[in-house]
Amino acid sequence: MSRIRSKNKDNTTAAKKQKCQHRGRVVTRYGAELIVLNEQNESIRCTARRKFENIACGDQVCWQSSKHGNAIVTSILPRKNALTRPDRRGQPKAIAANVDQIIIVCSWLPKPSWMLVDQYMIAAHLIGAEALLVINKADLSEQYATEKDWQALREYESIGYKIIQTNALIGKGIAEIQQGLAHKTSIFVGQSGVGKSSIIGQVLPDLDIKIGEISQSGEGKHTTTTADLYRVMGDGFVIDSPGVRDFALANADAEAIRNGYREFEHYASLCRFNNCTHTHEPRCQVKLAAENGDIPAGRYRRYLAKLELLAAE
Repeated sequence: MSRIRSKNKDNTTAAKKQKCQHRGRVVTRYGAELIVLNEQNESIRCTARRKFENIACGDQVCWQSSKHGNAIVTSILPRKNALTRPDRRGQPKAIAANVDQIIIVCSWLPKPSWMLVDQYMIAAHLIGAEALLVINKADLSEQYATEKDWQALREYESIGYKIIQTNALIGKGIAEIQQGLAHKTSIFVGQSGVGKSSIIGQVLPDLDIKIGEISQSGEGKHTTTTADLYRVMGDGFVIDSPGVRDFALANADAEAIRNGYREFEHYASLCRFNNCTHTHEPRCQVKLAAENGDIPAGRYRRYLAKLELLAAE
């Protein structure tokens, strides 16, 4: 399970006081070796010092040239945020940094889990990233989409989330996704088998991204093993990483979950208690808003279900 972090003090080493000789952005990492994109958009092979073990794809770094062998990364610049997952010792390890947008990919087969979609949206909200919802395999909607599914989409739109319907096999909706990638660093997440690699292959047609075969159960297999940063038109970047494609919101407490439902914010400020959980308290304005239809009832029910799951752990 992966974690989210918005503070950089635990995962980054601040830039040294001396001026950076060169700045760049980490494209990929193989052990102690890195590929860094310099300010001229050239790929530079670098070696990371041991104390920078947590360098991740997307990090901004300082590096210096070396007369012998690879260039040397001297420091990691402060991060905007990071997605992490536990390493073999159970310690958080960053696998993607400085993410501006999480692109949540669902499909009509396998069936969408709106609880999981909410989870991704909570993660995006907590790290200060945008969330874009993509529904792939649009041609299967008549066969598999239910009225509850369409209602869920209407609810997301009502609170400001953008939704794009796509069919990656024929390129439907790809141009709209490409427009949404401009000037941002984006990462694709979603269940296996929904077509993330197919969409990325359409967005970045010059790359050789293999597509995992979908089994009869509708589940796919990851076919890449490292996190990689790709430049796209409009001065944007895409991070592709199997480590976060299906990440879960780990170690999030009730307060973090509550704060992740952005439609609660206005009504929560009107609740009688500052620490209102929006479940049972008297004069809870969030609960009242859900009953009156002022916030999405389906999202509110899933919020309650998420708290029940948290309490049962």
